[in-house]
Amino acid sequence: MSKNNLHRRLKARHIAMIAIGGSIGSGIFIASGTAIHMAGPGGALLAYSIISLMVYFLMTSLGEMSTLIPSTGSFCDYASRFVDPAFGFAMSYNYWLNWAITTAVDLSAAALIMHNWFPEVSFFVWTLIFFVMIVLLNFASVGFYGEMQYWFSGIKVVAVILFILVGIFVITGVLGHQKPFDITNWQIGDAPFHAGWVGFIGVLMIAGFSFQGTEIFGMTAGETKDPGKSIPRAVKSVFWRILLFYILSIGIISFLIPYNNPMLINASTTNIGASPFTIIFQMAGLHFAEVTMTIVILLAILSAANASMYTATRTLWHIAQEGHAPKILAKTSKKGIPIAALLLSSVISAVVFFSSTVGQGQFFVWLLNISSLTGFIAWFGIALCHYRFRRAYIAQGHKLTDLPYYAKGFPFGPIFALCLTVLVVIGQQFSIWIDHNLDMNNLIGTYVGLPVFLAFYLGYKYYRKTKLIPLKRCRFD
Repeated sequence: MSKNNLHRRLKARHIAMIAIGGSIGSGIFIASGTAIHMAGPGGALLAYSIISLMVYFLMTSLGEMSTLIPSTGSFCDYASRFVDPAFGFAMSYNYWLNWAITTAVDLSAAALIMHNWFPEVSFFVWTLIFFVMIVLLNFASVGFYGEMQYWFSGIKVVAVILFILVGIFVITGVLGHQKPFDITNWQIGDAPFHAGWVGFIGVLMIAGFSFQGTEIFGMTAGETKDPGKSIPRAVKSVFWRILLFYILSIGIISFLIPYNNPMLINASTTNIGASPFTIIFQMAGLHFAEVTMTIVILLAILSAANASMYTATRTLWHIAQEGHAPKILAKTSKKGIPIAALLLSSVISAVVFFSSTVGQGQFFVWLLNISSLTGFIAWFGIALCHYRFRRAYIAQGHKLTDLPYYAKGFPFGPIFALCLTVLVVIGQQFSIWIDHNLDMNNLIGTYVGLPVFLAFYLGYKYYRKTKLIPLKRCRFD
């Protein structure tokens, strides 16, 4: 292996599709129906709109920082520069574990879909096939990775656009037997806000999980051609595409499928027939919808697994570059691939997967909970980093006009994101305060990720005696 350098081979179109692909997955294909069932059409639309606004501020915040300081460590690096080295250390290891675990989860979901199609083939065989495929894809050059993600994401985008067009045709009565512009689903029962605040808070969490992965584009900055131009272009185009895809999709589903439809209650990653996309395609008379959506969702999951492995590898490479992991993990091949970091991340993913077969899967569930909270911790970190980044930039005498990309809405944007991420994390056990039914096992299982993060943070802080970095000493090099 050569010196520890990554190659700048990713183009603007790659960055845009990687960001889009990071957020279009089972969250829109499956969980959108669950959201409407939980909160009704109005509650689901409002929740997704609020999370969309937060994601916009997070993307622009990350875009401002990554264009000025294009780092593969992204916000993990910025946390060490603008907050506290201990915070950056904890963010890095938590983010690495998050995507290593998520890779295993994605592979399990893909294997379940194939096992449902071909039950005679073992679930473990499909997992092994997909695992080897994802690892080999990440062994290829970063340019090849970008092309693969470009086409993977392109298929998902086409599927969503077709769904929106078909849905509009069904709403207007051009296809299917739906009465044109029928608003009955917004008037039944306690619609449009089913289950009140409890349902709304629950859907905020679903929407938050659905959008997780949009921050991955920040990890690509260190391998991007001309990040000063390609990153802002990607931020501007991606947000509006994602917003339109999600809001339009939720709107169409709310008009065509009532929140009390039994199919929405039974939605799961492997029950593609319960996907609102499948239901509406069938309403339009497109009876091949279930097979088509199964293929699209399978590709979406594999695309997510590919992105997860890439992100885990680059995060671990950054950790080693900072001197917080063995030096061998910082080395790269002639193609600029951190092979040692890739292999270790792959081992962690494999261990996580096989943990699902031990102790009735309880350890696997805990690992999932650790992973799920990490995404919100990352968003909290991005907002905090940008808040201090901008204040430090001004405090050191720099002019905002000198920034390659300027994020609007400061300081409201990062403060809004900080408050909302905290609300969503606390809201994961919102029902405790409503029902007064405390289940300690459920409570610990939900929040087990927070002690893990704090252990990394406080352990490093105690060992290194770190402190909050003064604004005038923050590094912009």
